[in-house]
Amino acid sequence: MRPHITDTVVMVPPDDFAFNEQTARDNDFQHRDRNAAAVRERALAEAAAMVASLRAAGVQVLLLGKGLDTPPLPDAVFPNNWFSTWPDGRLQLYPMRTANRQAEVRPQALTALLQEAGFRVQRTTQLAAAPGQALEGTGALVFDHLSRRLFAARSERCDSELVQVHAAELGYQPVLFDTRASSGRPFYHSNVMLSIGERFALICPEALPNRAERAAVLAALTESGRELVELSLDQTEQGFCANLLQLQSRAGERLLVLSQTAFDHLSAAQRERLGRHGRLLPVAIPTIEAVGGGSARCMLAEVFLPRADDVAT
Repeated sequence: MRPHITDTVVMVPPDDFAFNEQTARDNDFQHRDRNAAAVRERALAEAAAMVASLRAAGVQVLLLGKGLDTPPLPDAVFPNNWFSTWPDGRLQLYPMRTANRQAEVRPQALTALLQEAGFRVQRTTQLAAAPGQALEGTGALVFDHLSRRLFAARSERCDSELVQVHAAELGYQPVLFDTRASSGRPFYHSNVMLSIGERFALICPEALPNRAERAAVLAALTESGRELVELSLDQTEQGFCANLLQLQSRAGERLLVLSQTAFDHLSAAQRERLGRHGRLLPVAIPTIEAVGGGSARCMLAEVFLPRADDVAT
């Protein structure tokens, strides 16, 4: 059975971090800060501290540095949007919506990093997209690898046709749905209102305006035997509470990586329930959240590739 959690992630230092004008058009979580230099310095410090916390907890963190020939990449700190990795050795690339995010896609540099760390990249595949179509990786797609489903909230960054195509390629069942934030607009990414762990799921039912779709999503999550933890719209929008990721240490300890903001917005009862599925590991990333509009899960790209020393089966 395909693993659902990993002990290795790729992160990208926020060397060019700034308010992204191109993505702000549909991301209600972004907030402008005029002090660009201070913003960048705070973001660099937050990301470095997060890397240190993960490594101290036993997670292998691979850092993809900035290339000499790459343009400024204000959102590069969120690498999970442009690629995913798979146990069959595949590196999957995804079409990004904006030009300055398309420039983040650097498969050769990523492949070199992964292979240097002892992983096998056996092939690279690109999801074909027509002009204007986008499907932004594990931001747009929340995978349930155990039940072979992929959950996707329709948006400018999550094209329904591409979801269907990708699901068919993977042999997964697509679960598509509309979302509505308090602004009245769709959530820009699925993973800000839904997270699926090995034996639990975090979701904001208020974000699903269509009753039939809401029932279908909740049924798909619960029929796999997962514990369902429901979030309010305020916890989702103000706290980034759904934007967490379950990892494990190299020693096998289960971890739930979330921002300090998310931790503070969860109730004591919700923390206790989540704690049954792994040690909560809060990281303080307030600048990245406020200016970049993404949180802890967005900063982590999971590595599921086989290791070079694995015996072929």
